[in-house]
Amino acid sequence: MRALARLRGRRVVPQRTPDELDAMAAAGAVVADALTAVRAAAVAGASTLSLDEIAESVIREAGAVPSFLGYHGYPATICSSVNDRVVHGIPSAAEILAPGDLVSIDCGAVLDGWHGDAAITFGVGPLIPVDEALSAATRDSLEAGIAAMVVGNRLTDVSHAIEMGTRAAEERYGRAFGIVEGYGGHGIGREMHLDPFLPNEGAPGRGPVLAAGSVLAIEPMLTLGSGKTTILDDKWTVTTVDGSRAAHWEHTVAVTDSGPRILTVASG
Repeated sequence: MRALARLRGRRVVPQRTPDELDAMAAAGAVVADALTAVRAAAVAGASTLSLDEIAESVIREAGAVPSFLGYHGYPATICSSVNDRVVHGIPSAAEILAPGDLVSIDCGAVLDGWHGDAAITFGVGPLIPVDEALSAATRDSLEAGIAAMVVGNRLTDVSHAIEMGTRAAEERYGRAFGIVEGYGGHGIGREMHLDPFLPNEGAPGRGPVLAAGSVLAIEPMLTLGSGKTTILDDKWTVTTVDGSRAAHWEHTVAVTDSGPRILTVASG
């Protein structure tokens, strides 16, 4: 199947065959298993480097390779972003988790040439209600984006659904959330990052069409304050400019004739 198909003369988000989607789901299951293991180990007193070592072990034991490690020079298997760090936090032996920390873990793996990519946010022990609401709102926004992954929609229909999911969450949880500016989802397949870029907000009805087999990594990022960010001196870690906490949820999702298929689901 051609990567850039044409549907009624319009460009289509790159498509995968059913067998290729199954292969991507196998890679995605490795990612999900790694995230499950990391979350279980993320207790007070653990270092983020120890979480990275656990994720790498799970991935390699499954016969896969970490997607992030060495990617444009990135030095780790996971991105561990704690509290005001939004994405791309580098694991460290010096970074020790404490009760109440809000932790986002992004992880990718490549198996038999196909990539999976997913992220979760969780607390180290119980979270204060506003942090719980932030993580829940971000996950709600992800689920809204997933629901828009249907045949015939266009790329920004997914963006708009994510944004509307955030606005609905603001009503549900009784507070405003910042949508992180300049970051979003992406195409994925035999490379981790492919066109098109998927914004987390915007007007509907624009961009390439979704067809059966189209795949996107959907990843909303919300904050308790500003959507503006800055990058630390390590050239990787993205933090909020105002010190507000952030959350990040992500799944790799395929469009099918029977509805959205989440490809980053744990084995078993």
